[in-house]
Amino acid sequence: MRAPYAADADAHGGREFGAATAAGPGETRGPRSDFQRDRDRIIHSMSFRRLKSKTQVFIAPEGDHYRTRLTHSIEVAQVGRVLARALGLDEDLTEALCLAHDLGHPPFGHAGEAALSEAMARHGGFCHNAQALRTVMRLESPYPEHDGLNLTWDLLEGLAKHNGPVAAPNWALAQLDEAYPLSLGTWPSLEAQIAAVSDDIAYDNHDIDDGLRAGFLDLDDLLELDFLAQQWRAVEKRFPNAPRDRQLRELIRDQIGLMVNDVLDHSRANANDFGSVAQIRDAGRQIAGFSPAVAQHERALKAFMYKRLYYHPEQVSAAERARDVIARLFAAYSQDHRLMPEEWQGRLPATEPGRSRVIADFIAGMSDRFAIQACEAIYGERPMGLSNV
Repeated sequence: MRAPYAADADAHGGREFGAATAAGPGETRGPRSDFQRDRDRIIHSMSFRRLKSKTQVFIAPEGDHYRTRLTHSIEVAQVGRVLARALGLDEDLTEALCLAHDLGHPPFGHAGEAALSEAMARHGGFCHNAQALRTVMRLESPYPEHDGLNLTWDLLEGLAKHNGPVAAPNWALAQLDEAYPLSLGTWPSLEAQIAAVSDDIAYDNHDIDDGLRAGFLDLDDLLELDFLAQQWRAVEKRFPNAPRDRQLRELIRDQIGLMVNDVLDHSRANANDFGSVAQIRDAGRQIAGFSPAVAQHERALKAFMYKRLYYHPEQVSAAERARDVIARLFAAYSQDHRLMPEEWQGRLPATEPGRSRVIADFIAGMSDRFAIQACEAIYGERPMGLSNV
């Protein structure tokens, strides 16, 4: 059943450049809603395909089973669809938001973002969330009539502020908001709020899986967290003779299930008094998310993961080398634009800050592998020590 506060694909906020691009006289491209078209445009974009070679936790992993930004985004979408369907929200808009939320990440994940932020410090800085909007609104341009993917206002609004209102947008988001206002001061739809918490659920738990696989985490580490220890005892009781690796995967599934059910219960209770998506946006507070008790557990889990995995000495060492790759690429392109492909040379403004911003666009779109290859081509040596798994 469709909830009264769900986004409506038949009554969305429009598109920056009018209707969806026509297929041609007498032609159709299938019986899809506008939110389904948004989702499909994202899936078919080059930016989405490049996520297969962008860092999630481990930089340029050699193993086949570690997550990348692409597999993470697919997993976020799976969680988001479940939540949206159970809450009576628009499943297609939720899925599209989940699939698009990381399109602005540069190579090497947060290490690459830190390097670009430093390189762009005098030119307005760099923010991966704003870059995701810049990617779908200006850079990814397969259509003859306009720049960008021309996604619905509802999708763009959700991407811009899925973590809540934006009081001080950086230059990229401010420019886009000026061209196509996204009501940055209000909360977004419940679909966007669900996409945000789905991201938390996916990476909180799947990063544990990857950390265990890499040997950077072990069970004794995890059992320092009381709420995980309690679930582990329940797993051992249910499956006393199962191999340890299967028990650990069951623990992660249980943790995901606990979080999903908590979000459903808490969000339903919060949304009971709302009768439209407009009321959700005007509520002045977050409606969909964890209960206070689970939110406290989730914050403790994040703090644990930063201490034991994200800031693990081997991770820090690899991140430093990754930042060096990005810094060297930015310096090289700034000094000699002829090192960039001709298509990108033609986009470069003659003056700053626009010139550096286009260079950042080019680097941000790179995969890990392409960035490594580009650095090797320019400097004559392959960056070493980037992959630690």
